[in-house]
Amino acid sequence: MLQIRPATPADTDDIMPIIHGACAIMQESGNTHQWVNGYPSRGVICQDIVRGDAWLVTGDNGDAVGYFVFRPGPDPTYRHIYHGAWLNDAPYHVIHRIAGRPHVHGIFDAVMRHCQAAQTDLRIDTHRDNHIMRHLIAKYAFTYCGIIHTEMGDERLAYQLVATP
Repeated sequence: MLQIRPATPADTDDIMPIIHGACAIMQESGNTHQWVNGYPSRGVICQDIVRGDAWLVTGDNGDAVGYFVFRPGPDPTYRHIYHGAWLNDAPYHVIHRIAGRPHVHGIFDAVMRHCQAAQTDLRIDTHRDNHIMRHLIAKYAFTYCGIIHTEMGDERLAYQLVATP
């Protein structure tokens, strides 16, 4: 069974191959505009860890198989949403940078169990060409809310899930 724990600086060398593998999968699946030019870098991952927002998904043997960021809002890139609106103005948590080893199934399910146990109002975004993530987001019945822009100005599809406690 997959487990989730906070990532530590000692995990960085295990996280980076997961990130690089996710970048390769995105490229292979036609998502050639997200996670490019070295993003997310080792520095970005280290910042996530230092802020306490980084989480590691581990397999039965304790090996790192996935990574994600889960942090409370407000997220600055979610301040302005275009061609739609958020479902509410309630406090929320945001999920970013989900990555997993391709041979391991159930990573997104484990991430969602963890996140929904901590917060009932979740927001997530992804690139229009990230059909894998869009499928997973739809599987969990997130509502499409509109378009946001990253700090670098790139367009992302924004979603929200408000679960009943």
